[in-house]
Amino acid sequence: MQRYFLPNDQFDDNKVKINQDDAHHMIRVMRMTVGNRIICCNENGQAALCEIENISANEVEASIIEWISEKKELPVSVTIVNGLPKGDKLELIIQKGTELGASKFIPFIAARSVVKWDAKKGAKKLERWNKIAKEAAEQSHRTIVPVVHTPVSLKQLAELEKEYTYKIVAYEEEAKQGETSNLHRNLSSLQAGDSILVVVGPEGGLTEQEVSFLHEHGFTMCGFGPRILRAETAPMYVLSAISYQTELMR
Repeated sequence: MQRYFLPNDQFDDNKVKINQDDAHHMIRVMRMTVGNRIICCNENGQAALCEIENISANEVEASIIEWISEKKELPVSVTIVNGLPKGDKLELIIQKGTELGASKFIPFIAARSVVKWDAKKGAKKLERWNKIAKEAAEQSHRTIVPVVHTPVSLKQLAELEKEYTYKIVAYEEEAKQGETSNLHRNLSSLQAGDSILVVVGPEGGLTEQEVSFLHEHGFTMCGFGPRILRAETAPMYVLSAISYQTELMR
């Protein structure tokens, strides 16, 4: 069943009004008609089973049949911080990371990031990233849409550490040495309601200076297995590991 994420102001008592891109998708792409049922999610993570009652040129009106209880979200909040990678790799990370349960994405302006962030052109790029997250959340039947933030500096990243229960960094030198206990210890300690910040470097990895700075600010260096992972693969690895640890093992 098709799912749509809507602002709270589009919900009114037992009615929902869908407009703009979502209405276009329903009318022009999905060819929906009166009587079709959809799931509408509000900004509070609540989902409602709805039935279409009226379709106009640019708006769809539906009635709420019932609010449904869904357990689709990870029991912990996971924020992925990625050193800005080349090309469209970040789009892939956002899409697949959303499917795997990430709650937030924060691009990181790393020393070895080839891509340079242009604040003037950044608004359109940020809009596109958030649209990708929304579409992936709809496809994977999430109840919330992960937020993609404006890229941050190393100093700004370090200032976020107080907001999280655990802070880990994917560090390839640890992986080369076969170190796995740090990752295991952090993930096995996760409890429902905890939050974890995961830092992954760009294609060239993190510099020793960046690693030392993050370590001084309470981040734990972790090896992600014995193989060296690409910048776009490491987030998928850790999200899968977190899902296994917090959902399948309990």
